[in-house]
Amino acid sequence: MGKPTGFIEYPREDMQKAPVTERVQHYNEFEKPQSEQRVKTQAARCMGCGIPFCNWGCPVSNLIPEFNDFVYKGQWKNAYGTLMSTNNFPEFTGRVCPAPCEPACTASLVEKPISIKQIELSIIEKAFAEGWVKPNQVPYRTGIKIAVIGSGPAGLSAAQQLNLVGHTVTVFEKNDRLGGLLRYGIPDFKLEKWVIDRRIALMEEEGITFKTNSNVGENISIDDLKAEFDYICLCCGAEKPRGLGNIKGADKKGIYFAMEFLSQQNKENHGDQLHPEVKISAKDKHVVVLGGGDTGSDCIGTAIRQGAKSVTQIQIHKPLPEERYETNPWPMWPKTFTTSSSQAEGCERLFSVVTSAVKGGDKVEALELQNIKWPEGEIKSGQRNYEISGEKYDIPCDLLLISLGFEHTIHEGLVDYLNLEKDNRGNVKVDNFHTSDPQIWAAGDMIEGANLIVTAINSGRQMASTLKKYIKAH
Repeated sequence: MGKPTGFIEYPREDMQKAPVTERVQHYNEFEKPQSEQRVKTQAARCMGCGIPFCNWGCPVSNLIPEFNDFVYKGQWKNAYGTLMSTNNFPEFTGRVCPAPCEPACTASLVEKPISIKQIELSIIEKAFAEGWVKPNQVPYRTGIKIAVIGSGPAGLSAAQQLNLVGHTVTVFEKNDRLGGLLRYGIPDFKLEKWVIDRRIALMEEEGITFKTNSNVGENISIDDLKAEFDYICLCCGAEKPRGLGNIKGADKKGIYFAMEFLSQQNKENHGDQLHPEVKISAKDKHVVVLGGGDTGSDCIGTAIRQGAKSVTQIQIHKPLPEERYETNPWPMWPKTFTTSSSQAEGCERLFSVVTSAVKGGDKVEALELQNIKWPEGEIKSGQRNYEISGEKYDIPCDLLLISLGFEHTIHEGLVDYLNLEKDNRGNVKVDNFHTSDPQIWAAGDMIEGANLIVTAINSGRQMASTLKKYIKAH
């Protein structure tokens, strides 16, 4: 473990953030780990629990007390080896994971939790700086050819794990650049894209083939793919966005889904030139974001950087409490009130509000809202037993961004053509990652619904492990 009394002696120190006035002027990452010595001090706070609940809280089951102890002792290379034994891409999760391991930390019962995410990022970036991160050498090839559809976190982790045992892996990506959600769904101020390119270059050296602009089912024949490859792994994500439904005026111009908005800015950051007629800009506009999740926060941060006149975020739920509900005990993820880094940059947050109409001519000019009243106590997922007030009021809105989550994977094209069985939520139905087609496997958000990047990495790893055993048995 770290220092036995470390969590008592040393306070928690979070990653350093650039001041708001400075960071909103650019799209670069603004959050950096502390110095190496201060990170070692943070690792010293680890209690080395007999039952490491942080490991339970982590979707990839990182060996957190072990790598904390190595960092505390200055054994960074051992910490790197320990981290990589469970997580293919700690440089991604160390930047964008919400770190469910931290509220599950035992220290959080009496103190603030260990800054695990910061330590994780420090380990992998030191490993890159020291030259410890090298392409894995594959000693032989099995002759089995596997196609992975989608280069998001699930697809990349599956591809790497399958390649490690000698299978020949080709990754197909429909977009012009690799990374899926990592590339076009997450703003650069949270994840600069050279981080993805650095990892892809290593994977190519390991022998994995990547093909961009390859939309299987459109410009790539599914039948040809099934004939060429022994197995196909679908890691296409959950990209079907949830819309406004039957709200009056929902068809007006100036209304976009969050991913349309975010992906455009990331493309511009890459140097792509967007035609003015298709460009979505928040500059000098009253921007309203519907939805209170991470994607909504990403829209807020992007709109502010684009020069929005105002940004308002609307949530149907009432504000969460400052302390946990009794029905939400440690070490579960705390359902408590938080403020994201983007929200802290300047936006008005409206809670317990529903949108009753979109107003304007051809283009949105205002939203008609109504306040609602929730019952006392915790609100369960999907609960809708609120009372709507009769009073209606308008707020200005020149740009409406919809961030209400995702329904399921896209059915049109690949999934429908393969006639894959779906579950009652519209996700691809699997039995231990095996779809209803004997040649097709699936992982990530397209079987689980939209979730965390770290969860997708774990799903890709688990599918690869299951498929490896299947191939060996057959």
